Amino acid sequence: MTDINKLLEKRILIIDGAMGTMIQRYKLAEEDYRGERFKDWPSDLKGNNDLLCLTNPEIIKEIHKEYLEAGADIIETNTFNSQRVSLADYQMQDLAFELNFAAAKIAREAVKEFNASQKSSEHRPFVAGAIGPMNKTLSLSPDVNNPGFRSLTFDEAMGAYYEQVKGLVEGGVDLLLIETIFDTLNAKAAIFAIKKYFRDINQQPLPVMISGTITDASGRTLSGQTLEEFYTSVMHARPLSIGLNCALGAKEMRPHIEELSSIAACYTSAYPNAGLPNAMGEYDEHPADTAHFIEEWAKEGFVNIVGGCCGTTPDHIKHIAEAVRKLSPRKLPIIEKEHQPQEASESIDA
Repeated sequence: MTDINKLLEKRILIIDGAMGTMIQRYKLAEEDYRGERFKDWPSDLKGNNDLLCLTNPEIIKEIHKEYLEAGADIIETNTFNSQRVSLADYQMQDLAFELNFAAAKIAREAVKEFNASQKSSEHRPFVAGAIGPMNKTLSLSPDVNNPGFRSLTFDEAMGAYYEQVKGLVEGGVDLLLIETIFDTLNAKAAIFAIKKYFRDINQQPLPVMISGTITDASGRTLSGQTLEEFYTSVMHARPLSIGLNCALGAKEMRPHIEELSSIAACYTSAYPNAGLPNAMGEYDEHPADTAHFIEEWAKEGFVNIVGGCCGTTPDHIKHIAEAVRKLSPRKLPIIEKEHQPQEASESIDA
């Protein structure tokens, strides 16, 4: 396996686009989600996109391969909601490990088949295990009349992420991606789970990518942190990259990416939505327009990894890849040793 750090020194890497947007194009019905195995499941399953890794794996592999052919260097597993907290919506908590393991295997197969079809050995993509933010937050109360109430404990969140990480790693991912973070405490639970898992198996941890989401023009996460506060809160994880995704289109994300590039000691990533949603909740930004914005970021030296989030397609990724192909990646800043983040102790490394 090529060292991703060496590639990041040479060029801007491309991460894939939206999985959900592509799944919608298949216009799947309830029975497509259920398959034979879950035909008698007591709750509705349509919309549980992660379940397709078990009931329609060929669709997921086909989408992965479309992104690879478009130029993606990194593809994400179809596991955004594959931990028991989010899976409880479908009464599928006990499938968490299986879903992550299967999703990682599918992505690995897609990469293997793509590699076999390539004449050149230069493009050897990576599989990133996608770890989403959960549908419950540790920092905010779901009850406006009881600010101190939490529907989830840190230990419960950490345990759910631990199970997800185990499935992804055993399934064969190359990287772990904690993404779409709106609550940094949830992200800390994921970081703790990753560290604990690799300590437990006595192995060197896989590279970790971290990507937050700025929810509006205020430049803050949903849990109220500024971008600098968010970065400071997670830099102890010593991530391969830190970045932003979702919520905003590339045009709106630009000032935040510029700020992040000026403070991050690691590589930076950005994969925005295809513009802002229209009145119907759909995304209208053309691939060439998204690519134009991201090309500007690259020329300014803001980014090391770019791609797309909601509304983006293989065509968006193809245009982005072409736009940044000949542009130099952001150079890592030289930081004095005493100012570098220190590895936290065993008890507080979340």
